[in-house]
Amino acid sequence: QVELVESGGGLVQPGGSLNLSCAASRSIRSISVINTMGWYRQAPGKERELVATITNFGAANYANSVKGRFTISRDDAKNSLDLQMNSLKPEDTAVYYCYVHAFQNYWGQGTQVTVSS
Repeated sequence: QVELVESGGGLVQPGGSLNLSCAASRSIRSISVINTMGWYRQAPGKERELVATITNFGAANYANSVKGRFTISRDDAKNSLDLQMNSLKPEDTAVYYCYVHAFQNYWGQGTQVTVSS
């Protein structure tokens, strides 16, 4: 079992930046060497959607809507996952969830990101 805690959400103006962080309660590699970490988001009235994922090999994958603006990174020594979000748009407004797949899926509680002037 692993607990995930997100931080870094908030209110930002269009064009601004935020960095989201996710702290895991234990080493993900201790659960499975082969694993994927990522971020999903859910806007009001919409389904949860993938934002970005990164494998244990460091291979990253991004939704088309965030490519070139968001960067995902992980630090296995610190059991952490980050999402640097630049050039934010109002349509990026959502609750952002940290995700880990290591034999099974784990989810954080989410952090609100609001992009508004």
